[in-house]
Amino acid sequence: MSAAYDLLKGLKVTFRELFRKSVTDKYPKEFRDKPQRFHGRHVLNKYEDGMEKCIGCELCAGACPAQCIYVRGEDNPEENPVSPGERYGFIYEINMLRCIYCALCVEACPTEAITMTSLFEMSVANRSEAVFDKSILLVDEEGNPNTHEEQTKLTNPDELKNADGWMRATSSSGNPEFEDTVGWTGSLGVGEREPEKGQSLEEE
Repeated sequence: MSAAYDLLKGLKVTFRELFRKSVTDKYPKEFRDKPQRFHGRHVLNKYEDGMEKCIGCELCAGACPAQCIYVRGEDNPEENPVSPGERYGFIYEINMLRCIYCALCVEACPTEAITMTSLFEMSVANRSEAVFDKSILLVDEEGNPNTHEEQTKLTNPDELKNADGWMRATSSSGNPEFEDTVGWTGSLGVGEREPEKGQSLEEE
């Protein structure tokens, strides 16, 4: 009798839960909205005039705790400069197998060349394909991120469009006096991104 009672008690719980709204996402048909400052795959940006923002200074590589970034700068050709500075990023590689998505490279970059998108679901056929070079990381002539789906399988390529979230923090230390103040340069294809909202001065 006790076993039958326990069985009915368990079935009661089961049937009750059947009619409740699901709290889980219908993945992969539906994707969770990522926070604005979500750390995903990197993108190398260009200025609005089409010149590359990366100047090959290697500060991102020096700041990376996982040592997954390899950069080599080269002097800009005088007749056809690649970046506004004296040098540009001739070689730029990120080993995504080693990356810990900490965004210290974004913080270290003096020209806002490297930013992070919301894309983090990627798969490769072999380890060598996980080393993303400049041909993958650099935006195209219209400022769109490279989907690189011929090399890497992506679950939701649209998440590459959500970029610069970390950089658009209102200000360092969260000073609300800087709300709505744009402190960064525009990027090719998107122009000048809107500041992050949500902070306000405390009323005295």
